[in-house]
Amino acid sequence: MKLENSVVLVTGATGGLGQEFVRQALERGAAKVYAGARRDHDWSDPRVVPIKLDVADPAAIEAAAAAAGDLTVLINNAGISGARSLLTGDMTEIRATYETNVFGPLALVRALAPTLAANGGGAVVDIHSVLSWIATPGAYSSSKAAFWGLTNTLRLELAAQGTQVLGAHFGYVDTPMTAHLPEGTDKSAPEDITRRILDALEADEKEVLADALTESVHAGLAGLTTGSAA
Repeated sequence: MKLENSVVLVTGATGGLGQEFVRQALERGAAKVYAGARRDHDWSDPRVVPIKLDVADPAAIEAAAAAAGDLTVLINNAGISGARSLLTGDMTEIRATYETNVFGPLALVRALAPTLAANGGGAVVDIHSVLSWIATPGAYSSSKAAFWGLTNTLRLELAAQGTQVLGAHFGYVDTPMTAHLPEGTDKSAPEDITRRILDALEADEKEVLADALTESVHAGLAGLTTGSAA
């Protein structure tokens, strides 16, 4: 899937990673980028079309799908860290984590799949995490694991219409979402992660390990699987 002359929708577009997706998609020649976000942002490029979009709001998803009839690439970037404990966290907050990190992206794909098909197939990029494979306390890692499974299933279901589905995994990125982490925590630059993901998209890949940490974790898990099979 080449980004030149494409039409892209980025969710969570005003966040640190979202802004990089918008910027780099334009750098690679996208004709238009729909910048979906809950809050306003002053976009200087006329090719950027702001869309008010909360991925947990079905009405907002319906409106976005109606507005983006020329879409060829959907980047499901929006996400929240969510409740810090599945046992003691508020159930409303836990459900909200899954609504944003799992069900919202699914609803967007369902709403926009016919548009992608009508426009030649296009692509879906789902933003996961190295924590898709490593359990940690709270709702975030389990929601990302669910999202990863969802992506793998959608890849099968969208293959018939020629839609590429790319899952992206990486560790901490230097964005406002990780600002609370202790000083010295290893974080990747948003521009580096975004570049590797878009390179993988344009190379027609199915999955991308976008930093060294994730490559190491994935290799270790593969080794465990091989050892168990032996």
